[in-house]
Amino acid sequence: MSDIEFSKNEKELIVNKIKQYFDAELDQDIGQFDAEFLLDFFSKELGVYFYNQGLQDAQAILSSRLDSITDAIDDIEKPIK
Repeated sequence: MSDIEFSKNEKELIVNKIKQYFDAELDQDIGQFDAEFLLDFFSKELGVYFYNQGLQDAQAILSSRLDSITDAIDDIEKPIK
């Protein structure tokens, strides 16, 4: 897996959410640099867990849909005499 990278707009939105969280929940004002540093840390060190969970969720959905398709094919199969 390559490093998780966000577009400039996504990174700006996430950094603002981090800053808002620190202000609202921890009553701390962190600067832009600190929020970006924290985002980079989370992306590098923790991002793989979220990425892998997303893949597992997608695989479960795909498996469920394939089972449904297989059942539908079995339903229309013609008997052999």
